[in-house]
Amino acid sequence: MAVTKALLNVLKGERLATPPMWLMRQAGRYLPEYRALRTEKGGFLALATDPAAAAEVTVQPIRRFGFDGAILFSDILMVPWALGQELSFGPGEGPRLVPPLATQPLASLERAAERLDPVYETVRRVRAMLPAETTFLGFAGSPWTVATYMVAGQGSRDQGETRMFAYRDPAAFDVIVDAIVAMTVDYLARQIEAGVEAVQLFDSWAGSLSPEQFERWVIAPNAAIVRALKERHPHVPVIGFPKGAGGKLPAYAAGTGVDAIGLDETVDPAWADAVLPAGLPVQGNLDPIALEVGGAALTRGIDRVLEAFRDRPHIFNLGHGIGQHTPIAHVEQLVARVRS
Repeated sequence: MAVTKALLNVLKGERLATPPMWLMRQAGRYLPEYRALRTEKGGFLALATDPAAAAEVTVQPIRRFGFDGAILFSDILMVPWALGQELSFGPGEGPRLVPPLATQPLASLERAAERLDPVYETVRRVRAMLPAETTFLGFAGSPWTVATYMVAGQGSRDQGETRMFAYRDPAAFDVIVDAIVAMTVDYLARQIEAGVEAVQLFDSWAGSLSPEQFERWVIAPNAAIVRALKERHPHVPVIGFPKGAGGKLPAYAAGTGVDAIGLDETVDPAWADAVLPAGLPVQGNLDPIALEVGGAALTRGIDRVLEAFRDRPHIFNLGHGIGQHTPIAHVEQLVARVRS
């Protein structure tokens, strides 16, 4: 008997009475088993580049909750690392990339694509460990979001330094974006060849751009990645997650060619259902804070999302990553409610 992969089927356009589910950052700090392994390995990058450990982290939430999708444990800044920047995760602070491209040109860096090899080995190991019915998701950061870290060397509240760079010297910024696109296509293609069955493009800072800049630095580069990936792997679905896009979501759907759209928690799900193309699969979009709070607030949030998307292909997820202080019992409440 053929195994049913509910999440993969929804990504290909099937509508199910009970939506499949996974959670962004489901392999992470809210799990005691993850915290124990990270302490043992001594840091995020050491954990992410150890295939045995990264594979174990990827499957931990599948064992505990039985989610329909497993998301590869890695980071969106692996691509800048492979493009030649040095990557570090200091205690109590966000990731750092050196040298920042605001002060040193991309051409001065020495590419090191072999830094991605442990990721492909992780994929091979995870694929062998997952239940047959679980869909395996790979991912990469979208070019705009990745570029904001590469230019500034770290995250920021408004991506102001990168936005000014892009306005002042769009030709130089194009060089950076084009390099990210090329590396990302190969990175995702090799994840697919190693065993992932669908991929997600995370554009965490898409909401910081004006409509014109959104068209140039979000829609166009993501469309280029989707086209190139479809040439190499035409049957593998691509999920686009442009966090903060809001009213620009219909343009993103039309312009990028993604197979499904992830919605952040600020999007009204009823509005999204009304304005997005009929039949386009959507993913989301429970507020992660409602999950952390639990109880009646969580139940109301779940029901609102389920009601809005009852007539289209839908993957239940959060509107962003699960918070590190989220109680396990609240995730269990979520799973039970969605599946009831």
